[in-house]
Amino acid sequence: MMNYRVIEIFTSENSRWKGKPLHEALLSLVQERKLAARCIMTRGLAGCYENGDVATWRIEILSFNMPLKIEIVLPASQAESLLPAVQEMVLDGVVGIHDLSVVSHRTQKHLVPAHLLVRDVMTPRPQTVSPGATATEIVRLLLSADFNGVPVVDDAARPIGIITQGDLIARAGMPVRLGLLGAMSQTNLDTVLQNLQARTAADIMTRPVVTIAEDQPLTAAVDLMLARSLKRVPVVDAAGRVCGILARWDIFHTITTQTPDWKGMQEHKIVLAEAKTVQDIMQRETHTVLSSATLEEVMRIIDSNGLQRVAVVDEAARLLGMISDHDLLRLFSGHKIGVWDRIASKLTFTEMGKRHKAVMDEAQKRTAGEIMKTDLVTVQEDALIEEAIRLMTTHKIKRLPVIDRDTEFKGMVSRDSLLRAGMDIT
Repeated sequence: MMNYRVIEIFTSENSRWKGKPLHEALLSLVQERKLAARCIMTRGLAGCYENGDVATWRIEILSFNMPLKIEIVLPASQAESLLPAVQEMVLDGVVGIHDLSVVSHRTQKHLVPAHLLVRDVMTPRPQTVSPGATATEIVRLLLSADFNGVPVVDDAARPIGIITQGDLIARAGMPVRLGLLGAMSQTNLDTVLQNLQARTAADIMTRPVVTIAEDQPLTAAVDLMLARSLKRVPVVDAAGRVCGILARWDIFHTITTQTPDWKGMQEHKIVLAEAKTVQDIMQRETHTVLSSATLEEVMRIIDSNGLQRVAVVDEAARLLGMISDHDLLRLFSGHKIGVWDRIASKLTFTEMGKRHKAVMDEAQKRTAGEIMKTDLVTVQEDALIEEAIRLMTTHKIKRLPVIDRDTEFKGMVSRDSLLRAGMDIT
């Protein structure tokens, strides 16, 4: 048996808390506190009150203030902390509490709350471009923003296409991803932008553009994004005009702020159906190097596998740090080569090293342990996937290293894998 309590509130439709119907305010209170609670509100057919008022369905004029009963079922420890707040809010009614012996408590776990609509989560009034905008203007816009795609709209603000980082690379001649462009000096960046192909948004954009209506359930939007492998979707209003943009970041922020405290529920021995952990979805086939490995070895691994980062471990496979292509570019920058040289020559790190003997000599002498980043954000392999989402959202990162209790490196987890697993789409 589990020790639970039932808080009962006997009130009426007219009851208010800070201008809001009391029953709505109470439901919001329970939801905001992320309690392991179930709430039930019932509306009576008739009733009377201690002040002599009567409510009955038989007399239309008296049917406006029907009695309400609200029941909140939750673990005893949580009930004790919630009760004072409930008592404060119920300005007209009766509050009671009694014990309940619970033999089991099971719940269906969802990553995205079913009641949310797209408009509740989207970023409103997003940046857009016209069909005549140039590739240079679009790249400058994206470099100054925290997003990697922008809708193309007509004169009536209706979407006719979308431009992503991939479109700019494939159709406008942008040499590398936006993250690396942002690391360049202003002089070299200006040169890259001048060399972009003389194309407009109409030439570059992906069409037709996939959109979602603002009044659609958020779960439908997530299904659409996963099915089409989309990172962002323009949102349209009833007239078909762009009114928002829905990105994975928006969804992750919502999951972080509005989903229940699943870990806390597990601690109360509540059975969660379909509960997934990071180890269920992480990518295990990852490349690692020892901290004693030379940078030449690191370059070779990144080049031959098309990677952006490599994990650095000790001989017991414990995670020590990470090395990214940004870190390697800083090595070349010390020899006045840097990002521009790699872009202009379109060489791999290994080929660049061969052309610049001083760099290769240094790469053979220096080790991974010397340049790796050690201030890592990691996640435990047995953590619920919501914990990984919370870490990604808080620290604004796209991938997380996964470790076990002994800090042994186990793999990596990405935003896409988290969202896909949470929505049960394979």
